Amino acid sequence: MAKKNMDEVSSDGSRAISRFQISDIVIIVVIVALCATCVLPFWHVLVKSISGNNAVMMKEVFFWPKDLSFEAYTKVFADDTMVHSMLYSAMVTLIFTILGMVVCTCSAYPLSKKRLKGKGFFTFVLMVPMYFSAGMIPAYLLMHDLHLLDTMWVLILPLIYSPYNMLVMKTYFQSSIPDSLEESAFLDGATNFQILWKIVLPLCKPIIATLSLFYAVGRWNAYSDNMYYIRTDSLRMIQYKLYLLVQGAEASIATSLGDVGGASNTTTPEVLQAACIMFVTIPIVIIYPFVQKYFVKGAMVGAVKG
Repeated sequence: MAKKNMDEVSSDGSRAISRFQISDIVIIVVIVALCATCVLPFWHVLVKSISGNNAVMMKEVFFWPKDLSFEAYTKVFADDTMVHSMLYSAMVTLIFTILGMVVCTCSAYPLSKKRLKGKGFFTFVLMVPMYFSAGMIPAYLLMHDLHLLDTMWVLILPLIYSPYNMLVMKTYFQSSIPDSLEESAFLDGATNFQILWKIVLPLCKPIIATLSLFYAVGRWNAYSDNMYYIRTDSLRMIQYKLYLLVQGAEASIATSLGDVGGASNTTTPEVLQAACIMFVTIPIVIIYPFVQKYFVKGAMVGAVKG
């Protein structure tokens, strides 16, 4: 009996599954169903974006393309304003992510140290925005007084500090960086900034990748601040242009994408909307696999441990 139990333990210490049970089948079915709810809508939009106009209008396209056509993507890439918004959004997202991580690190690291005087007070003050906000009208008036309206920085500066991200990074510092490591660095004459840059941050790649993804995805998908603060068309991010396209349907297509070279516009609004959705979704889908390993580890360690 003991030999049988030992045979069921693999070399890494985990128990080998000798046979499937009902509970295992139920778990697999649930996981497959959850994955399907995420994958199938994305696949449906992708298939619709490369299908023929008549097939889409007749509701004949579900999970396989019909009358294969890339005309919608041709129109999207031919529109200079859409391509400009894509590049502009990438630049804003990059700057926003870098500044957000700098602010998050500079606030979380001191608060994770017991030697900081007034640590409880500063933590309370920095966590207040997580639960309370002044509202949209005071925020708009503040942006107006700071002369940030209709500028790129109104999309970056107001949101670079995230109390939730700061709390996750603070928890990670406390649970993963031993005090003895920093004390030995102090004895060798290192300053706080040297310890942070040369010792702490190289050991925090998982949480840096995780929060960077939070910042990037949050900025990439947001469009409400574009709606309230931006009036110049060249300063609108791609998600807001997509929002206008979906809301305006045929009117938005006529004004923003129009005809190329005088040719008639034969692409239906539904196909063109699907192509635009794929146009702005694929960059995040491409980036995520490269940070997935760090994302899972950082999210679990930073959120579970106290």
